[in-house]
Amino acid sequence: MKLLLTSTGLHNQTQRDALHDLLGKPFASANVVFVPTASLAEPGDHSWFVADLNRLYGLGWREFDILELNGLPRQMVLDRLMHADVIYVEGGSHYHLARSITGNGLADGLLHALEDRVYVGVSAGSMIFSRNLNEHSADIIGDTADLHVLGATTLEPPLGLFDWYLKPHLYSPDFPERGDDWADRIAARADFPIYFIDDDTAIRVDGDETDIVSEGRWRFHP
Repeated sequence: MKLLLTSTGLHNQTQRDALHDLLGKPFASANVVFVPTASLAEPGDHSWFVADLNRLYGLGWREFDILELNGLPRQMVLDRLMHADVIYVEGGSHYHLARSITGNGLADGLLHALEDRVYVGVSAGSMIFSRNLNEHSADIIGDTADLHVLGATTLEPPLGLFDWYLKPHLYSPDFPERGDDWADRIAARADFPIYFIDDDTAIRVDGDETDIVSEGRWRFHP
């Protein structure tokens, strides 16, 4: 399994090089599938989405697919995931993304696809792998309103690969409250490990190895 879990996508050359190394071939020889599902639950201006889509497209893929997880037959979704070399899952509402995976019965198929494909997560797309993605962590993090607005009070972790939880956008100007005091408050309440990463950092998972690739700053609270 090869994962590159980012805050805002392939924001710098270090992150792009990490993806190239995980992929093992030029982008021009690879198919990518872009999954916008999480973004669709976010209201307001989506210029951030367009910028990231254009940045990814600009890497020059052999084939660039766009796949929504809701509303299509399950097998069609899985076939298009399997057709890709890179599965790129955009940011937005991690709760909507998690519920889309479980609600459409995609978890097992996605895990199967990830056995020999590279996964790139952006914000919400990076947050769906924790066993601790549930209503308890929502209470600790302080974003239960984002779960309730979807008409839900409970949440099943869709993939459950890791004990640690990931919080993106540390020190981001787009999220000015997400500084050290914010991270300290969450870490003091949490009963599970948390990575806080900024927009120039990614968590890389390559088989059994997990490390950090970064041109920026990050924190880990075990």
